[in-house]
This record gives sequence, C-alpha cells and structure tokens, in this order.
Amino acid sequence: MQEGVAQVDRAEVRRILRLAVPSAGRLWTAIGFGVLSGGSAVALLGVSAWLITRASEQPALMYLSMAVVGVRAFALGRAFFRYLERLAGHDAAFRQLGTVRSRLYARLEPLAPDGLHGIRSGDLLTRLADDVDELQNLSLRVIQPLVGAVIVAAGSVVVAYLLLPAAGAALLVTLAVALLAGLAISRWSAAAAERRVAPLRADLNDALHDLASNLDVLAAYGALPSAQDRVRRASARLTTAVRTRAVGLGLTAAVVSLLAGAATAVGLAAGIPALGGGAIDAPGLAVIALLPLAVFEVFGTVPLAFGAWSRVRSSAERIASVAPVIVPDGIPVDGVEARPLKVRPGRVPEVRLDGVSAHWPGSSSPVLDDVSLTIRPGERVGLSGPTGAGKTALAHVLTRLLDHTGHYRIDGIPTRELRQDDVRRMVGLVEQRPYLFDSDLRQNLLFARDTATDDELLAVLDRVGLREWALSRGGLSARVGERGALVSGGQAQRIALARALLAGFPVLIVDEPTANVDAAVADAIVRDVLATAAEDGRTVLLISHTEVPGELVDRELRLETGRIVPA
Repeated sequence: MQEGVAQVDRAEVRRILRLAVPSAGRLWTAIGFGVLSGGSAVALLGVSAWLITRASEQPALMYLSMAVVGVRAFALGRAFFRYLERLAGHDAAFRQLGTVRSRLYARLEPLAPDGLHGIRSGDLLTRLADDVDELQNLSLRVIQPLVGAVIVAAGSVVVAYLLLPAAGAALLVTLAVALLAGLAISRWSAAAAERRVAPLRADLNDALHDLASNLDVLAAYGALPSAQDRVRRASARLTTAVRTRAVGLGLTAAVVSLLAGAATAVGLAAGIPALGGGAIDAPGLAVIALLPLAVFEVFGTVPLAFGAWSRVRSSAERIASVAPVIVPDGIPVDGVEARPLKVRPGRVPEVRLDGVSAHWPGSSSPVLDDVSLTIRPGERVGLSGPTGAGKTALAHVLTRLLDHTGHYRIDGIPTRELRQDDVRRMVGLVEQRPYLFDSDLRQNLLFARDTATDDELLAVLDRVGLREWALSRGGLSARVGERGALVSGGQAQRIALARALLAGFPVLIVDEPTANVDAAVADAIVRDVLATAAEDGRTVLLISHTEVPGELVDRELRLETGRIVPA
C-alpha cells in the first residue's frame, strides 16, 4: 500500500524540521524560563537541606533568615517560572505550527486532485493533522528540555564541585552514565516503536474513515464484519507499539532513578570522610547528599527527549513524502515567468487543443493521445465516449489539473505561459461527483462567490430549478449533509451547476451530470444544464458516456481510447 507520492527527500525533512523551530528570540525566552524553573527546583532542595541541618544546630535566627527567605523564593520561583516556560514555549510552538501547516497546504495544492490518488484519505488526514501537530514537540520536548537540563546540570555539577570536588566528579559521571544508559535503553526498546506509532495511527485513522464513510455500503453487502475486523487489527497494532514505547520510557525512568540514588550514595561515601576531616560541615554534607536527587529530576527529561526526537523525525519524514520538493510528472505548475490571463470582461474566449497528449501521474500510459479540438466562443459541444476513454482526463487538461504535451491555447495564448489559477478562473468544471460541504445550502453556494446576497443565491437556484425545493426545505439554511448525504444525486449536480454559474466561468465543462441519477431525470438534467449554462453566452462542453441529443448541442464529438473520432 503506497505511503506517499514520492520517496523521502532528506534535505526536505531537514527543511521541515528547521521550519518547525520557533524564532530564536521566542525559543530562548522559553529556554530561559525553563532554566530558571529547573534551577529553582535544584536550589530549593539544596537550600532546604542546608536550612534543616543548620537549624538542628540551634544557631541564632539571624543565621537562618536568609535561607528561610530563599526557600520561599525558590518554591514560588519553581512554579512561577515553570508556568512562564509553558506559556512562552507553547506560544512559540503554536505560532510556528501555523507557518508549517500553511506551507504544507501550499505544497499540496498543486497536487490536488490527480497527484494525490496514491494516498489514502485517512493517511492524508493524519499527516495534515497529527503529524503536523507532532512537530510542535521539536521545541517543546526536544530542544527546550535538552538545553535547559544541560545548563541546570552543568551549574549543579559546578556547585557540587565547589563544595567537594569528589562529589562534583561523582555527579558528573553518574549524569553521563544516565544519559548513555537512557539512550541505549530507548534505542533498544522504544526507538522502533516510536517510529512506528505515526504510520500505525494513520492505518487506524484510515480504517475508521473507511468504516464510517462507507457504513451503508458495507452493511448492504455484508462486508461490515470485515471492515470492523480491519479496525480492530489496526487498533491492536497501534496499542502494541504504544505499549512497547511505554515500556522503554519506564525502563529509562527507572535507570535514571537508580543512578540518582547511586549519585547520592557516592556523594555520601565521599562526604562523610570529608566531614570527619573537617573539609566540609554538616549542612554542606546534606546539600551534597540531596543535590543529585533534584538534579536528576530535571535531567530525567533528557533521555525522554531522544524518544520524542524519533517521533518528530518520523512525522517530518511522512510530511516530506506527501509534499515532495519536485512535483510529480503530469502535474502542471506555474512557470517562473507565468503571466496573468487578461480577457475583456464579458468576453468568451476560444479554446484550442493541437496534438495534446496526457497521462495520469505515476503512469506512463497515455490517457489522451494526439487530441486536437477547437471550441468556439459560446458553442455548446457534446462529448461522449465509453468509460475509460479519457473524457475526465480531457476535462482536467482543460482546467489545468493535469499537464499535457502538445499545444493548449486560450484566445491564442499558450496556457503554459499563464498562471494556472487564471486559467481555472476562465475554464470551470462541474465534476462527476461534486463535493458538497457538510454545511447549509448558503455556504455551499457562497464558496463560489462570497459576496453574493441571499437574493442572488435564490435567483441562481431558480435558474437550476431548485428554488422551490430549497424554500420547502427551510430556504438557504437547509443542511445538505456530509458530502451531500441529504440531497439526491440530481440535486447535488444542480447545486454544483448553481455554484459554477455564481463563479461566472466563461467556459464551463460539465462532466457526466447524469452519472448519479436515474434515466427518468437524466434527460431533464442535460436539457437544464445546457439551457441554463448557455444563457449568458458562455461556452459549454458537456461530457457524457451516452450520446447527447443532437438538438441540444451545436456539435457532437466522441472520444475513444484517448482519441477524438467522428461522432
């Protein structure tokens, strides 16, 4: 099963990771607050140990007042700076996520729809949502914990060394061992699981999406148990990977805790003789003994950061694979010198194809072969042909969703020299299966022209024969359901036609408008489409797998195996 449209480009993965890193100012602000929070936690335990031990010697209160104030200050500072770190860190990460997501959509837009056929919808949703969200952890769970913990640990080692060189050396060694042991355990038990979680989550989302979106068909054909079993298997695989990851994280935490105890034991082993020799006093010994516990609490996030790094890198690779640097062959893109298409308002241009051939992305077999066609301004042309003849491919070439060889001109201007969006504003497409948003009728129409008034929307519905139907359903606020589940196939086609009329395309291609309706209403739809679409003098190309009545069109063409033949 194909996981993406292209092999992972390592340079692109690095670019995505760099893009996920917040600006230096915001990142270092969060790191600074993290260092202050971690430092306050270590200082709190150290000062508390000194204060309790010193107080047991019953000195005058004046010798303890500063330590008492320090305990209160560090206790408040630990929580206060932790809050500021979370606030600053998440603000920086979330701001950067918006940039990452917008760049990803900009990369995906040229690929849709023909360049995304190899990607499952549930998997694509996971990459657009979960994988992009995972990138926030690059700063939150990798960079900030690593940098902050290293700074706090280094400062703690220096303090311990100043109190007792042997204790400082012991703390440094145990921290290094904890880092290496944590990395080894994570790599042995959790690294593979970390990298498998994102793909397995995508498998589960895809299985759930198929089950939910095709529930009626699955139930009708007795395939529901099989689909449910697919969901259970995907869930079981994901659960196994998550549990394996949890075991690795638990083992890592256990090793870090054991080494914290070992650092304390070594510190005591070095500090007790020093206390007897007068090198340190009792409060200093208490600090040496308890300091490692606080340091390891902060440093314990370091091995976990490497596990988070595996997840982040895996998500970046999946994002890179769905949005390749090099657009696949067969997908048109704007050239460096692409220019706008300037057509006088109200003018309907001529559309001309000369020797045009095309193939679907990922396929070397031509779906169109040496097609030549001229459609004059205002002409109504019927194009018929058997299934698989290349009719939809021709529609996608005309709307620049699919690239081509040969010459395609609008009013004599090669479309390769034009901005693709300008071509699509000139040549519109009503698809065979029009997409309706899970919203009301008004929003599905405003999608084409957001400045339209309710009166204009009702007027265009009247043109396509849906005004009375809409009013009987509650007007423009009537819901259409997910993917138009609450309307019939014919009504969906008419809504899509109304949307195209609102957009005002001078050239309109209507692809198989009768594919989803019964024969009783098919003829009415064809007549309404041709009559309504041509009212404003626009050009209409009606694509159908059956013959179009000759009196409804100016010219009939037939497409067979990628070639235009006499009708």
